[in-house]
Amino acid sequence: MAGPLRMVQVGLGDWGRDWAWRIIPAVPEVEVIAYVDSDAGAFDLLRTKVSAPEELCFGTLQQAIEARRPDAVLVTTTLAGHAPLIQASLEAGLHVLVEKPFAETLAAAADLVALAAAKRRVLMVSQNYRFFPAPRAVAAMCAGSDLGELYEVSIDFRRNNASPPRSRWRQHWDPQPLLVDMSVHHFDLLRMIFGSEPDRMSCLTAGAGHGGFDGPPVAIASILFGDVPVSYRGSWISAGPITAWSGEWSMEFERGSVAWTSRGDEGVLDDRLVITPRNRRRKIMKLPEMARIDRAGTLTEFATSIREGREPETSGRDNLGTMAMVEAAVESSRRMEWVRLPSPTSSRPSRRAAGS
Repeated sequence: MAGPLRMVQVGLGDWGRDWAWRIIPAVPEVEVIAYVDSDAGAFDLLRTKVSAPEELCFGTLQQAIEARRPDAVLVTTTLAGHAPLIQASLEAGLHVLVEKPFAETLAAAADLVALAAAKRRVLMVSQNYRFFPAPRAVAAMCAGSDLGELYEVSIDFRRNNASPPRSRWRQHWDPQPLLVDMSVHHFDLLRMIFGSEPDRMSCLTAGAGHGGFDGPPVAIASILFGDVPVSYRGSWISAGPITAWSGEWSMEFERGSVAWTSRGDEGVLDDRLVITPRNRRRKIMKLPEMARIDRAGTLTEFATSIREGREPETSGRDNLGTMAMVEAAVESSRRMEWVRLPSPTSSRPSRRAAGS
């Protein structure tokens, strides 16, 4: 492919506009050649941040494709729009990068992965928390043997998005505002760090109706990766000290412990990794430099994978494992029992209780 990837962006709400003015200009490997939103007023808001001539603004994706002949589509709509827009883009022969969460159900996501394979097009999910130095360093550490066997992992995520005092927004109306919209990041990081899929999960949610949230803004979960337990706690309505967006991680190894955190506010680099070998002083580790982090990292990986003709790191196919974790957490919280996760080789898994 000569020149930058020609891309249409679909979805210009608050988050989509943030992509448009703050992320895309930092990645010269892509060029936005059209914007799409069903709300004409979204273009006026967009123009307060970027140049968006009327001839580049369209009310439907089909109009943009016919007029501009793009190579790829970036989907930054709300979740309900993901699957139909991905399907339309793939059927038009275009590559797709979509915001997380991938789709509303694992079955829908699996169908889209199959379509992408049939069309021989790249389908990637923007799991941007992977694209920071601390989690990548920890994943490399787990793949090595310096600290020996991994015994256990604990993750705490705390934010206070209660309304009031904050205004209510989309998240407050979601049926699963924590598990689907936020824990999806932490579950994806677990898969990257372990380099494998979990076996089963137990999850409890709480707090529906509190802090202006219609759905439960609090969750606790126990997750088993083989015989390694993970303890997860997350809250959108915590009164405690807030964590970085990736949460606070504590990992116990055979020969020491690791504490790390990642992704500051606005996606800034605020990573920290501390190793405490047994019977020795702790060490604050120097982290690897990354040319692009966060969503600029995912967008770069998307463009690079297309140019190189390979599967991207957070492909739709890989993300089925993350979707499976989210669905298992939601189902476990509904059933109030352990849930087995599907085999990673199964694209359309059935789900059963752990004791069945």
